[in-house]
Amino acid sequence: MAKAKAAKVAKKTAKKVVKSVTQGTGALRKMTVEHTDPVGYSLRLVTADSPDVVIDLNKAIGKTLSISYEGRIECVHCGRKSNKSFAQGYCFPCMRKLAQCDTCIMKPELCHYHEGTCREPQWGEENCMQPHTVYVANTSGLKVGITRGTQVPTRWIDQGAAAAIPLFQTRDRRQSGLVEDVVRKHVADRTDFRRMLKGQPEARDMVEAAAELRDAAAADIKKILKEHGTDAVVEPVDTDVREFNYPVTQWPEKVKSVTLDKVPQVSERLVGIKGQYLILEESVFNVRRHGGYVVSVAVKK
Repeated sequence: MAKAKAAKVAKKTAKKVVKSVTQGTGALRKMTVEHTDPVGYSLRLVTADSPDVVIDLNKAIGKTLSISYEGRIECVHCGRKSNKSFAQGYCFPCMRKLAQCDTCIMKPELCHYHEGTCREPQWGEENCMQPHTVYVANTSGLKVGITRGTQVPTRWIDQGAAAAIPLFQTRDRRQSGLVEDVVRKHVADRTDFRRMLKGQPEARDMVEAAAELRDAAAADIKKILKEHGTDAVVEPVDTDVREFNYPVTQWPEKVKSVTLDKVPQVSERLVGIKGQYLILEESVFNVRRHGGYVVSVAVKK
């Protein structure tokens, strides 16, 4: 029943004609991005019975952005109404049953697809059993991370990276998690979002940083290859450094994060965007954290 409902929601969404406006009401999704100079951002509001609303946020910078919470959350997977969000926008039943909400999403080295216990084997085939990239990014400093090859460079922009470069390519998600696990012995695996939002980090030679990390992890990588095969981890075909310039006119002196659970209406001048954060004149707003929240949004002069 739930699968049929989810498929119906997906089909309905696929048929919609998305239109760009400066106001609307709907369920929030993470911002869509374009690797332009500066990075291009759009805010999408999903609606049940009318075209989704897309707001060009770059054009909204310097204007007042009003976000009002309508008091309900709609699951980003099945559309079920909920009073609480789990795992960035899912209802409780979906959080418990979906593979994309399993523990191994946060800790890919714990992937159990090979044991035949994946919650959704088909989803695992399409998303986890695909080539992944292990990378180093300069966000609040150097950090290691992983992403599907198809998510480069979107993943890096979502994290607010000033620059990023691939380290290794792996056969699947689990292998990338194993590699990330050994690389993080030598570099951080998390971003300090407050430091990230205070400005661009100190510039680093990303080619040199990548070479040093490959050398530092070489012994452990050999162990992975011995256990999982010589094709489990390879040098990436793409070794280009990507750099990102974000549309920011004013960096916050103090990062004050605001959530709709505590402040149901936010109305401030938008002064910048970085990662999945809106930088407002007095606070910052994490769009991805509010996935599924039904809001009314308006851009005012």
